[in-house]
Amino acid sequence: MATPATQAAVPKRGTMKKILQPIQKILDPTKMGTWNVVRRPPIDEHTVIQGRRRDPHSNAFKTHQVLEGTRLRKALNALTHGKNIFVYHNMRTNQVVYSLTRYLDKNSVLRQLVYHGKKTVPATLRKDMWVPYYSVHFTSAQLGLRAYHLLREFAMQRQLAPPREMITITEEWLAQKRPRDPHKAEEFDKEWADKKGWLMKPKDRARVVMNQKATSVADIAAVLDIQAEEIANGFASGQRGYLGKAARRRRRQARIKEAAVAARQAARVADFEKVLSKPQIDYKIQEVVEDDPATAALLQAENGVKILWTDLHDAQFAAQWPDRVRHGELDLTRDHVMPGQKRIHSGDIEILADNPFKEKGVEAEAEAVPEKN
Repeated sequence: MATPATQAAVPKRGTMKKILQPIQKILDPTKMGTWNVVRRPPIDEHTVIQGRRRDPHSNAFKTHQVLEGTRLRKALNALTHGKNIFVYHNMRTNQVVYSLTRYLDKNSVLRQLVYHGKKTVPATLRKDMWVPYYSVHFTSAQLGLRAYHLLREFAMQRQLAPPREMITITEEWLAQKRPRDPHKAEEFDKEWADKKGWLMKPKDRARVVMNQKATSVADIAAVLDIQAEEIANGFASGQRGYLGKAARRRRRQARIKEAAVAARQAARVADFEKVLSKPQIDYKIQEVVEDDPATAALLQAENGVKILWTDLHDAQFAAQWPDRVRHGELDLTRDHVMPGQKRIHSGDIEILADNPFKEKGVEAEAEAVPEKN
């Protein structure tokens, strides 16, 4: 029989086992829309579908799974809705479309394309023809949705009522179109020499109007300037004017409905987190904040905007950028889905380009060269 001293020396049962805490990982909801587990989330086989339990291989079960995937994608998009604008351009025509999600939606893309003649609007969305151009990231969903609305308006207005100088035959346009063969170039000059200042032919006019790659960058710079004035006038605070009694009542009712929808979406996301999580890994789906605390504080304080580019030189299409804009680069991708930010670290501080765009070393070389007397 063990004495009290012996009992004290023997460790209690279970203390020898090492208790492992699950590792917590954060998932970006903007990047999950194309995952197969999101498009077809796991459904319990005992779920009642259309009044009774269905076989997992039945059409009713598969249809219910697809609908659940659509609801789940909407719930994930609601977490960051309006804070991000993703811009794509067509590789062949240089058409530009705007999206609130990293992946392209067929109906949203086709709705933005204006008919300019035969074969100017595709019958369906070819994802191999649309590539990421740039992405805009706001600290407020209200500012992001306002910018999205203005970008769509500017693009539509330019295509429906283009400026006359855009569709007029000029010497620069003729130089780009002139053939390289000397004989064909001579015939081309005879045909087009007296047509400078004329309006382009419908086919040529459609190509010029559809090319929105440069004007899209100028549009986002202009939109950010417009927003600076709106913020100064109280747009971001929501105090834009007096609301009557009926308007306040409608606003209260709308907010109650929005809160109910948000609660259902949050519950759906929480259930999906439990499905993904394992005893060793605890997944959390939430908005990813800025890695660098200094950059995050700067963007938040100034209502800042971060623009990420596939090619940083495309930012030069705009004449100037507001002071609250910070620029970075998109990561390389072989898919049509918009990638995240390219991580470039100097120690622990992430490098982002500021307003002036100058080549590396040019400024240092200019300072090193002594001035001539």
